Amino acid sequence: MSEAGKGTVYLVGAGPGDPDLLTVKAKRLLGECGGILYDSLVPNEILELVPDSCESRFVGKRRGHHSLPQSKTNNILLEMAQRHSCVVRLKGGDPFLFGRGAEEAAFLVSRGVSVEVVPGVTAGIAAPAYVGIPVTHRLAGSSITFVTGHEGIDKRRPLVNWQALARACDGLVIYMGLHNLRHIVDELIAGGLDPATSCAVIQQGTVVGQRCVKARLDQLLCKVQSEKLLSPSIVFIGAAVDFQVEACSPSPANVTMPIPF
Repeated sequence: MSEAGKGTVYLVGAGPGDPDLLTVKAKRLLGECGGILYDSLVPNEILELVPDSCESRFVGKRRGHHSLPQSKTNNILLEMAQRHSCVVRLKGGDPFLFGRGAEEAAFLVSRGVSVEVVPGVTAGIAAPAYVGIPVTHRLAGSSITFVTGHEGIDKRRPLVNWQALARACDGLVIYMGLHNLRHIVDELIAGGLDPATSCAVIQQGTVVGQRCVKARLDQLLCKVQSEKLLSPSIVFIGAAVDFQVEACSPSPANVTMPIPF
């Protein structure tokens, strides 16, 4: 503990689900922590790395099912840091990509708590890779955009300008995009993206239950609906989909999620 009586909070990326994709540093910290706050998409097999004596809290958020307000999560982290020298804030994927890691870090630092970020493997790269799809390819795409599909039609001013993105890069990796998929597809086509552009949707990437569906952009929504794909899924739009090499795909991990998909 520091002289001020506060420990260090580590914002740790748990990766996309497969425990083998944890970083060495993340695994070490999980074995040392005195307190942990963890999110929804973290399998039990990763949580089993935490000591039995560890103070553990679930603070995960899923669409329409927020377990705690963000302000409450911030305060729990602050309180834990006053009781433990090592606190892990465990987030799916990478803690600074479409999570609230930066908000939590700023809150803690403003209150004198030491914070360290431990990057994690993000699902936007790992899920396509686990079905043999590269997100970039020398012959198909040299630029890629990571974008959240969760913002959009229910807000006064959409935070994502899909029409501007339509021709801004060679590929789009969309997180949390299924709910707004119709809106996204319509806007991309309106922005000039070729309706025949290749697309893939990967459900439950890197873990058992993984499914991959491919279609043209203008047929993607119909395909997703007919195949009954569910969240969490990554949507990848770009010509690199055509360079899929299925033979190099790793086997999805057989893990148990604390909250069902």
